[in-house]
Amino acid sequence: MAKPKNLIQASTVFERVLHWVLAGSCLLLFMTGLGFMFHSLSFISRFFPGGYLIMKWVHNIDGIIFGIAFLFALVAWGKDTLFFDEDDKKWFRVLGGYLWEVEEVPEAGKFDAGQKTFFMVLFLFWFTMVGTGIFMWFPIFPPALTRWLYVLHALGVLVLGGFIVIHIYLHTCGNPGTFQVMGHGYVSKAWAKLHRPKWLRDVEARRRSI
Repeated sequence: MAKPKNLIQASTVFERVLHWVLAGSCLLLFMTGLGFMFHSLSFISRFFPGGYLIMKWVHNIDGIIFGIAFLFALVAWGKDTLFFDEDDKKWFRVLGGYLWEVEEVPEAGKFDAGQKTFFMVLFLFWFTMVGTGIFMWFPIFPPALTRWLYVLHALGVLVLGGFIVIHIYLHTCGNPGTFQVMGHGYVSKAWAKLHRPKWLRDVEARRRSI
C-alpha cells in the first residue's frame, strides 16, 4: 500500500491483523459465554448448527485462538505498554482530560497511560481467563474448587467487558481519528502531535520505525 499524502504510518499490517483477530475472538467469546451464563440468552446457541454443543466447541476453540493471539500481542506491544513513565503518572492525575477540562494533557508515546492500563488489565485477565478456562474444560480439581473457577471466570467477563466498552468508545467516538490506526494504519501529523507527540518525535528522528 502506497503511503497516503500528508499522513504518517502508525501501525503495521501485522499489528492491524493481530488487533482484529484479538477483537474478533474476544467478541465471539463474549457472545458464546453469555449464552452459557444466562438462561435468557440461551437463544444464542440457535445461531450455531448443532446448538449448544457446537457453541461450546466454538467457545473453547476460540479461547485457544484468543490465548495464542495475545502471546503475539505481548511481543508486538509489550515493550510499549507494560511500564509507566513520569508522563504517565501525570496523565493519571488529570485522567487524560477525559473527565474534566485541563490546560495541558501530559505527552504520550505510542500508547498513553489509559491504553497501557487497558493492555495490563487484558494481560492479567488473559492469564485468568485462559487459566480458568483450561481447568473448566478439563476438570482435574475437586468439584468445589472447579465451581470457584467458574466464579472467577465470570468475574473476568464482567471486568473485561467494562474495559472493552470503554476501549471501543475512546477509540471511535471519544477520540475522532484514532480508529484509522487500526483501519488503514495511517494518521495525520496533527493527530500524532496531539495524541502521540513523544512517539512522533522518535519516528521523525528515526529512533524507531513505527
